[in-house]
Amino acid sequence: MKKFAVLFVMALLLPLTACAQEANTKWKEGTHYRVLDEEATDKPVITEFFSFWCPHCFQFEPIVKDIKAKMGDNTTFTKVHVNFMNFTGPEVQDAATKAMVIARAMKQEEAMNTAIFNYIHKQRASITNLKDLRNIFVVNGVDGAEFDKLANSFGVNSMLRKNQKLIDKNRGYIKGVPSFIINGKYQPTFTADMSLEDISDLIVWLSTQK
Repeated sequence: MKKFAVLFVMALLLPLTACAQEANTKWKEGTHYRVLDEEATDKPVITEFFSFWCPHCFQFEPIVKDIKAKMGDNTTFTKVHVNFMNFTGPEVQDAATKAMVIARAMKQEEAMNTAIFNYIHKQRASITNLKDLRNIFVVNGVDGAEFDKLANSFGVNSMLRKNQKLIDKNRGYIKGVPSFIINGKYQPTFTADMSLEDISDLIVWLSTQK
């Protein structure tokens, strides 16, 4: 009787095991992601390389929001603004990067990123220098004097160097934006049959891989 009970429980668990294996193999290396020849980060990190001028990056923002909602509490999400796209000149792109890290220092990164995206893609307005970006901040309630102070601060310059360091390190992997590097060694590749939810699920799943 005891042996029968054990066999019965095992029979019940088999479908669950099969489901777990199926979930683990949903994302396949070479199809949905590739493993980079890089050392993994100590902690989970999702890094998005993007440009404020890129329409796909603008359209990707709701997916970014979904990723942040799903990712683990110990996972860090970092945006890296690139300066090598052809949308505008590198000096203007660098100015936008500085504006992004100023907003990060103010703890207003998401709000100000949205404001910059909207200025470019909804208002169809032009950005030519850091002064234009400063005006976007001021219109959205940021004190201009605080912006100026942070623009020349050690902390902001340190974050700018870190942003550029991440670009330089991963430049060979980034052919376009938006692009993601997960935990320093995984790069998702999105197939045509993937839904928006699939994309966010893949990125979050990769953040759990060592």
